Amino acid sequence: MKTATPTLDFPGVTVHTNLSTAKLVETAILNGEGVLASNGALACDTGERTGRSPKDKFVEDTPGIHDAIDWEGANSPITPENFAKIEALALDYLKGKEDLYRFNGFAGADERYRLNVSVVTEEAWHNLFAATMFIRDENATADFDPDWTIINACNLRIEDYEQYGLNSEVAVIQSLEQKKVIICGTRYAGEIKKSIFYAMNYDMTEVDVFPMHCSANVDKDDETNVALFFGLSGTGKTTLSADPNRPLIGDDEHGWSEDGVFNFEGGCYAKCIKLSKEGEPQIWDAIRFGAVLENMVLDADSLVPDYDSDAKTENTRVAYPVDYIPDAKIPSVCGHPKNVIFLTADAFGVLPPVSKLTKEQAMYYFINGYTSKLAGTEAGVTEPQPNFSPCYGGPFLPRPPMEYAEWLAKRVDAHNANVWLLNTGWTGGPYGTGERFSLPYTRAFVTSILDGTLAHAEFVTHPIFGLQIPTSAPKVPSDVLDPRKTWSDGDAYDAQAHSLAEKFRANDQKYDMAEDVRNAGPTA
Repeated sequence: MKTATPTLDFPGVTVHTNLSTAKLVETAILNGEGVLASNGALACDTGERTGRSPKDKFVEDTPGIHDAIDWEGANSPITPENFAKIEALALDYLKGKEDLYRFNGFAGADERYRLNVSVVTEEAWHNLFAATMFIRDENATADFDPDWTIINACNLRIEDYEQYGLNSEVAVIQSLEQKKVIICGTRYAGEIKKSIFYAMNYDMTEVDVFPMHCSANVDKDDETNVALFFGLSGTGKTTLSADPNRPLIGDDEHGWSEDGVFNFEGGCYAKCIKLSKEGEPQIWDAIRFGAVLENMVLDADSLVPDYDSDAKTENTRVAYPVDYIPDAKIPSVCGHPKNVIFLTADAFGVLPPVSKLTKEQAMYYFINGYTSKLAGTEAGVTEPQPNFSPCYGGPFLPRPPMEYAEWLAKRVDAHNANVWLLNTGWTGGPYGTGERFSLPYTRAFVTSILDGTLAHAEFVTHPIFGLQIPTSAPKVPSDVLDPRKTWSDGDAYDAQAHSLAEKFRANDQKYDMAEDVRNAGPTA
């Protein structure tokens, strides 16, 4: 698997390798990259790009990897010639700096599968982000032998970008053969972490590991009771896995090997919009010195973060070490899951709050990876829209989605895991009419799933989606379990449910599914 990238040289430039957290924070402040918020976190702005730039992400298209890549999905090719030209631009740019910052560490808590990662940045705060999100190696030196190298020239805007096959002055290019990532023109730190997740989604399958875009936790008294939470942004993946009664394994990226689950990362990257101490106490308390806040509005005098403000972006973020969560599992390695939970925020208000899936349904809903976009979140979005992302991580999947779905089925079958669909979205009507499911109810569902209670409930079949709905659940009123009964107009519910079912059916035509998997979908 390993094709080592030679150590990069920057003659005449001082390259600071594996600086301490305190030194990186101090340097970032001295360089004008950020300020200390009142809670001690380093607050930085990412400028124009406040999220990932998927239209500017490219994969080097070479004969060695071409047939393995899903070019029909989110993967866009770049020629080896243009890759080399952009790499040369970035290296020449960085060689003109007085100081650079290098992080050498790991991706993968399980030592048998981990990859050596080297990240070179022009800004100190990006290096702190890398040191937070990956796994530190206290013994790493300048001659560290990386499997993957990231070159982050965040302030280099590429002029005449069309001649390089780009869509803008921003470039995030990745070579699966050379094991390199070049980032130009964007200061959004999430590009660093997600490029290595993309790498793991390619490399791990070659060593019999199923890579997953999910969070994970484990019962504090029973290490065989592991749970996975799959979901797109805003569905509750980080929130629900941060449980004081269940040590956190990780909040976003994991591998499932023949021996169990392990975290790819050394940190967490949580959304902050509307964060409160009452609602998410573990995340709130993790925001302290050593954490990195992105695009957070601070009070001009007190520097207190305003978590309710979306003045800069709704995608406000914080990165913090996983061990900032009390009793987190360190090292982040555990056994096989007993429960796998798919999270969706259904803004159409028609999916049940919780349902149990067959193996075929698990593959179907995994492939579709459904949640909703809400009105007002993007220009032109005036009503809820379905958002389908295969395997709950489409932008990060180099291989065809069915390959990952088959991995899921293989692991679930081998270890008899229960699979659930948990709706954290709306009930009693669509967004704007109904109400969002209360977080206490959602947490009650999760608790009854993880303690085994819900698996022994009686179930009824949803007439349109075919999902198995429990007739009762601890600490949740039974009248919220059947979504049709929460609507004042049953006929309006049926019409809305059929409308969403048709959207599922239109989306599933993109994939070459086995008939039993396709038949596990809804009745349009």
